[in-house]
Amino acid sequence: MVQKLLQPGLQGYWRFGHEVTVEIVDTRSKAQVEEALAEHLHQHHCDWVEQYCDGIQIGDDEMGLLYEHEVLMEILSPATRCLYWKNGNPRRIEVLKSSELEVSPELVSLLASSMSRKRSVKGLDSVLIAQIPAWHVGVLKVDGAAQALLLPGLKGYWRVGYDVTVEIVDTRLQALEVGGQEILTRDKVNLRINLSANWRYHDVLMAYEQLSEPVAYLYRELQFALREVVGTRSLDELLENKQVIDELVSKQIRQMTEDFGLEVASLGVKDIILPGDMKAILSQVVEAEKSAQANVIRRREETAATRSLLNTAKVMENNPIALRLKELETLESIAERINQISVYGGLDQVLNGLVQIKG
Repeated sequence: MVQKLLQPGLQGYWRFGHEVTVEIVDTRSKAQVEEALAEHLHQHHCDWVEQYCDGIQIGDDEMGLLYEHEVLMEILSPATRCLYWKNGNPRRIEVLKSSELEVSPELVSLLASSMSRKRSVKGLDSVLIAQIPAWHVGVLKVDGAAQALLLPGLKGYWRVGYDVTVEIVDTRLQALEVGGQEILTRDKVNLRINLSANWRYHDVLMAYEQLSEPVAYLYRELQFALREVVGTRSLDELLENKQVIDELVSKQIRQMTEDFGLEVASLGVKDIILPGDMKAILSQVVEAEKSAQANVIRRREETAATRSLLNTAKVMENNPIALRLKELETLESIAERINQISVYGGLDQVLNGLVQIKG
C-alpha cells in the first residue's frame, strides 16, 4: 500500500517488522500516472493529487488536446480521466466537441507537420489525415456510406465514434485491360480475346453512392458485354468484321454505366487468338482461296494473251506489210542474242528461209 510520496533526495526507513519498498518513477519519460495508482490516489489521497499531480477530466462528448510548453503531446479521447506527474513542464488542455467530424485546418496542419518531422503525438490514430493530390478527388465515407466529395488539399477527420475513410479517386482518363477472355462463338469455336477500354468518372459521388467498387463493376460489365457479342456470332462473322465487336460492346456498355457515374470514352479489341488446330485449318482455307484466285487471274491473262495473238494474226493475214514488219522485229530480237551472223544469198534469202509466204 502506498504510504507516502517522496521528493528527490536521500531517504531512509527502518525495516524492523515491516517490508518496506520504494518505487522510483521518472516523471520526465513517464509523466502519466499508472491507472491503478491514479485511482488509488483519487480515492485515498486527494491532497497528494492536488500537490503532486495535474488532473485531467474529459467529458463523454469532448476531445482533449494536451500541450506541454505549447507543444501538442497527446490527443485525449472522450471520457478520459487521468493524472500526470508535475515535472516542471507547464501543461494546458484544449477541449473540443467530439460531435464535430472535421478537424480544423490549423490542427490538421499541426499534426501533418509533426508527422513530417517524425515526432510522435500520442493518440494520433484517433485522427484521419488525407492528402488529396491534384487531378484527384477524395470520397469521404462515414460508417461505409459515401458522404461528400473532397477537393485536392490536406484534410483531417476525427475517428472517435465513427469509422471514417477517404478513398482517393483519379478523375483523369484511365485505361482498363480485360485480358485473356476465353469465349465460345455461336459455332462452338473457342476464342481468346483481349479488350482495352478508356474510361473516366463523370460523377464520382454518384458512382460511390451506388457501387462499392466502381472499377470492378466496370470490368465485369465489359466481360458480360464481350461474351454476349461474341457468343451470338459465328467465327466467320467476327473475322469478316472485327469492328462489329467494338461497336456493339461500346453501345451496350454505355447503356449499362451511364446511370452509375461512369463514362467509357473508347474501347477496342486488341487481339483475337485462335486455337492451334483452328489456325492450321484457316491457313489451309486462306491458301486454297488465294490459289484459286491466282488460277483465275492466270487464266484471265492467258485468255487475254491468246485473244491478242489472234487479233495480230488476223491483221497480218490480210496485210503483207504488217507481216513483213513482224518478221523484221523477230529478226532484230534474234540478232540481239547472236554475236556474229553470216548471210549468204542476200537478206531476202534469210527472210524467205525464216518464213515461207504462200500467195
